[in-house]
Amino acid sequence: MKIVCIGDSLTYGYGVHSEECWVELLHKSLNIKTINKGVNGDTTTGILSRSNRDILELKPSHVIIMAGTNDLLLNYSLDNIIDNIKFILMEAKNNSILPILALQPPVIDTLAKIYWDNYIDYTKVNGHLFQYTENIKTFTYENNINVIDFYTTFVNSNNIDNLYSDGIHPNSEGHKLMLQTILNSHAIKL
Repeated sequence: MKIVCIGDSLTYGYGVHSEECWVELLHKSLNIKTINKGVNGDTTTGILSRSNRDILELKPSHVIIMAGTNDLLLNYSLDNIIDNIKFILMEAKNNSILPILALQPPVIDTLAKIYWDNYIDYTKVNGHLFQYTENIKTFTYENNINVIDFYTTFVNSNNIDNLYSDGIHPNSEGHKLMLQTILNSHAIKL
């Protein structure tokens, strides 16, 4: 079994040591080969443009795809984000790679305004993120694609602020919660 984890800084592990990132924690926990193809600042269009090199050519058994937060922060079209994610999921499936969609955690607006751009409407970003999760869940259900729901796990956690380093990126505790969410999801069957 070989898993490619592709996405943006939430997959890369921005703000934590590499051994604290959920991708590395997954590797250690399940003792399976994981390849981190997270790129800081990437968008769904960027991931789509590199999916051949970073997914298909690596011939993994599984791919975990998590993207869209940067698109929303940049005020990109929600429909475009959904279309890109759908294409990447189906491209993997059509190439005999089991796609797994990870739904990214929400943004904590009070922290993001301090550590990032205070001119971004983070409430609007979270509203679009919620719409994205609802729309894409329907697609994954209809196409028998497993989902890892970080979004709901984070929203339902106590002291959500304590899971972030800056309101956008999870800290080491957030990454531990992400690993637990993956394990609880049973999306990866050994």
